Amino acid sequence: MGISSSTQKDEQPTTTTKKHIFILSGQSNMAGRGGVKNKQWDRLVPHDCKPDPSTIHRLNANLIWETAQDPLHADIDTTKTCGIGPGMSFANAVKDYITGVIDLVPCAVGGTAIKEWAKGQKLYEDMVRRAKSAASSGGEIKAMLWFQGESDASSKTDAESYKPNMENLIHNIRSDLELPSLPIIQVAIASGDEGYLEVVREAQKAIDLPNLVCVDAKGLELKEDNLHLTTEAQVQLGHMLADAYLSHFG
Repeated sequence: MGISSSTQKDEQPTTTTKKHIFILSGQSNMAGRGGVKNKQWDRLVPHDCKPDPSTIHRLNANLIWETAQDPLHADIDTTKTCGIGPGMSFANAVKDYITGVIDLVPCAVGGTAIKEWAKGQKLYEDMVRRAKSAASSGGEIKAMLWFQGESDASSKTDAESYKPNMENLIHNIRSDLELPSLPIIQVAIASGDEGYLEVVREAQKAIDLPNLVCVDAKGLELKEDNLHLTTEAQVQLGHMLADAYLSHFG
């Protein structure tokens, strides 16, 4: 259910309540597959992912603000079943350390390669459109959380071109949002084709740009598919992302 302006007014102490916007983008592990088995989500929501209607909102596919709750990407990553991702545990971990509300902008789509996020491609343009729409409501974009790269680990060419492609993505999103110092928190992948997994990981960790932080997912528990993070691992990752944001940018 969408949050009407009257509801927002009741929930927020003043009309000048600060809105902290976070873009959630990448592929399936950002979109969330925690608790998904045989194309069904078990609907088990950990305490760290509980909704908070007064503080944590999300921009839905129709560009309407509503209470944020898992699965955050259900109407964005529409061709797959979404479950628990890192977004809600991130927001719940951050909310006590900021003044205002947290507005999440889910943009991740499973199975996508970095080249599909190039400027001019649909995924990239949709992300920019959604981010601009979020900011138009008076909020400030605080960071982009990025978890992607598994799809690039199966090809030598894709893996070896990951670093320049990701650097271009960062330059483009900062330019198009007119936020030259936009914080980016990137997750170094923990799974993917073993052939070039380490090539992608090393590329991610080698990117050296201002206001870019890398959080390593290696060691987090994977599901039976050896590709997607478990619900518990997604909760843990959300806390890792929150720690990175608060310590570097908060």
